[in-house]
Amino acid sequence: MPKRVLTGTVVSDKTDKTVVVRVERKVKHALYGKIIRRSKKYHAHDEGNAYKEGETVRIEETAPISKLKTWKVIERVDTHKSPEQAA
Repeated sequence: MPKRVLTGTVVSDKTDKTVVVRVERKVKHALYGKIIRRSKKYHAHDEGNAYKEGETVRIEETAPISKLKTWKVIERVDTHKSPEQAA
C-alpha cells in the first residue's frame, strides 16, 4: 500500500524534532454547494529542526514514532519560484 503524501503549512515548531503542519482541503457543501475550506493538523517528525513556522512542506505517512506522530517531513516546497526558474 502506498504511503500518503500531503502538502501543508508549518504552524508550530516549538517542540524538539516535531512540527505541526496544517493541511487544508476544499470541499463542496452538501446542501448549499458553496466551496468551503476544511483543515486538519498533523504532528510530523523533523529530525534536524530544519523547518520553521510559515513554511510550506510535504509530509509522508510513516509507522508510529510517538503517541501523536505518524508523519515525517519529506521536503520544503518552494512557493516563491517564478515560472522562469521552474522551467
